[in-house]
Amino acid sequence: MLKINNLTKKFNERTIIDNLSFEVENSEILTIVGPSGAGKTTLLRCISGLESFDSGEFYLDGKKFNPYEDTGSESVIGVVFQDYQLFPNLTVLDNVTLAPQMVLKQSATEAKQSALKRLSRLQLDGKENLYPYQLSGGQKQRVAIARALAMQPKILCYDEPTSALDPELRGEVSRIIKGLKQDGMTQIVVTHDMDFANDVADKQLHVVPVK
Repeated sequence: MLKINNLTKKFNERTIIDNLSFEVENSEILTIVGPSGAGKTTLLRCISGLESFDSGEFYLDGKKFNPYEDTGSESVIGVVFQDYQLFPNLTVLDNVTLAPQMVLKQSATEAKQSALKRLSRLQLDGKENLYPYQLSGGQKQRVAIARALAMQPKILCYDEPTSALDPELRGEVSRIIKGLKQDGMTQIVVTHDMDFANDVADKQLHVVPVK
């Protein structure tokens, strides 16, 4: 379980997140919804350790940790970015296997075998030798999910996963997220798409701009 107590984040003198507390149970899907400027992405960046925070406490399975400072946080909380952030000069397979080899110290063979299984499950068979520019938006997103899963995170976060997708592909993302839940993955989804949020969420966190 992830538990966050009294999280506050400021940029200069402006408060973006003000004493926010919530928790996410294991295998649960939490959607974070709210208008633009409410701090949804900033909250996700704080959770994933990409952004520092001014005050607050994080607990994972009852143990206190700081996602910004603790080494190994990237193998605890994974992120699927809105713009995917794939390496354009690497193939799909290399995008997925690079971090496990460098950070988790997996062998090239082990990383490749795991990657091919994940790519197959995400319906990317035969795409492993392509480059990002050769993929559709939906395919890039699935590669980004495979890359995040390759780090074996306990929690997987998504930043606006349906923002650039048509309705059919939104349904595909929904199926992927629900499938990962069946595998026991805890997931946090930032989205402005209320229909999507209602479809995938076990519970929702509504955030509003701090006045």
